[in-house]
Amino acid sequence: MTKLSVNINKIATLRNSRGGNVPNLLKVAKDVQEFGAEGVTIHPRPDERHIRYQDAYDLKPVVVTEYNIEGNPIPKFKDLVLDIKPTQVTLVPDGDDVLTSNAGWDTVNHQSYLKDVIAEFKEAGIRTSIFIDTDLKLIEAAATTGTDRIELYTENFATEFANGNKEAVKPYTEAAILAHDLGLGINAGHDLNLENIQFFKQNIPNLAEVSIGHALISESIYLGIENVVNMYLHRLKG
Repeated sequence: MTKLSVNINKIATLRNSRGGNVPNLLKVAKDVQEFGAEGVTIHPRPDERHIRYQDAYDLKPVVVTEYNIEGNPIPKFKDLVLDIKPTQVTLVPDGDDVLTSNAGWDTVNHQSYLKDVIAEFKEAGIRTSIFIDTDLKLIEAAATTGTDRIELYTENFATEFANGNKEAVKPYTEAAILAHDLGLGINAGHDLNLENIQFFKQNIPNLAEVSIGHALISESIYLGIENVVNMYLHRLKG
């Protein structure tokens, strides 16, 4: 079964907007795991506008499933990950000024850099994943970096699916098949939601994990977070 990792960045955003500790990030992390989620994802950014670097440390003993830390491997981020040693680090090439991740790695032009970064994380026993688009040349280049997995950037699929274009999943299917043939594990994330997750899962062979945050938290406002987590789990079994 494809694992569900819940990205709790938006919980931190809500907390930070008022100050104090409401909602309690650590309690939410505990709760989503008790509700059935198989992982917790965070994406600390240099300005700490949602997840703070201290949160990453505080969550370490709380996450008893899989702990996934996403981010651009600048020195401060690398030091954080190497110190905490989460289950997985997902490398995302976002700049300091981006609102949300909006592109995957150019694994051709950044191949040497990624090799060095990934080698350092793997030496520490941390599973690595590269956030990437569906271009097959980029998938092939990713396989030469030493990464364990790729995470398919799914915004285009989600946008097209919402417009009724189910054919938009085909490049993701092809990318997943190639990645698997090259020995890479396959994750996915960005704009996946309750409306598109089952269709996506059914069309992506060997999908190991999805990381979902914004949609899941937004849907939980209406439906309740325990209910929503279980709705995702049910769809991922299909």
